[in-house]
Amino acid sequence: MAAAVFQQVEQLFATYFDNEQWREKIYDAAVYPHNNGGTHARGDPTVHAVHVHPWLKNTFGYTDFEMDYDPEPYLNWMKRNNYMVPVFSVVAYILFVFWLGPKFVEMRGKPFVLNGPLALWNLFLSVFSFWGASRTVPHLLYRISTQSFEDTVCLSPHVAFGGGAVGLATQMFILSKIPELIDTVFLVLKKKPVIFLHWYHHVTVLLYCWNSYVTESAAGLYFVSMNYCVHALMYFYFFLMAVKMVPKWFNPFILTVFQISQMVVGTTVVGACIYYHYHGTKEYKFYLGTRKCNNLESNLIAGGIMYASYLYLFLEFAVKRFFLGVNDYEKKPKKE
Repeated sequence: MAAAVFQQVEQLFATYFDNEQWREKIYDAAVYPHNNGGTHARGDPTVHAVHVHPWLKNTFGYTDFEMDYDPEPYLNWMKRNNYMVPVFSVVAYILFVFWLGPKFVEMRGKPFVLNGPLALWNLFLSVFSFWGASRTVPHLLYRISTQSFEDTVCLSPHVAFGGGAVGLATQMFILSKIPELIDTVFLVLKKKPVIFLHWYHHVTVLLYCWNSYVTESAAGLYFVSMNYCVHALMYFYFFLMAVKMVPKWFNPFILTVFQISQMVVGTTVVGACIYYHYHGTKEYKFYLGTRKCNNLESNLIAGGIMYASYLYLFLEFAVKRFFLGVNDYEKKPKKE
């Protein structure tokens, strides 16, 4: 019975999402003249920052597994999944945040403390983000210094940043948006307010990142690199808060400035992608064919709306907290 229902759900998702408006095509690795990895992707040679600057490998501890990583098997699984994983994750998240979680805390009679687990969780996410930034930021800077801006937002990611250490970090970034939902689980169990900015950000980031990855958005490395950097600092700050070790001199407004800056750059990059999508003249020749700017229109529209809304919401949050003295996270939940 359960298997039959699952098959029906699978078929429903496939009906709507199993097409090239929602994902890039799935390629047959058997036709590639070289194995995918850190130096080739779909028959095309790739050059990463770590190849040109070998000191990065020793400085940041790149492993051989990372250096030769082929992301395509898991990428193809994500394409074939037809959005079932992110959609089910979001549905479960919404149900927990607004119904199951509060009911569970209410039945318990008092909120959880969870300071220790929360500290460890934030420290883990900070270390993970530092790892990701050490793989993606050097390569983004290398591309910015050696390619035109148009190339950095239009060149197909399979050669631009899809394989090797940067490819692994990019794939892990996308998948990490699911466990990051646990941030809100802590808030609910501790009976802290879950503000609109918080849950809206988690839901839309998860859906947008999954869509960007399976449609192979060419500008993705900008967003991945920025977010890794901001999260490395933000989650370390949250860790220090949980263990009550935040230096007195540190002003959290700095983190909010970083977040707002990320939204400004993100909105700008999406705007540039939209321009090149309609007005770009460059064509890129690959082993499997010729392509223009590798960004899907629907993804660009969604990205523009998302980043613009984030920019407004983070600006509103900053003004309320740091200029008007209103911290929505410290408000007590309304009693029913």
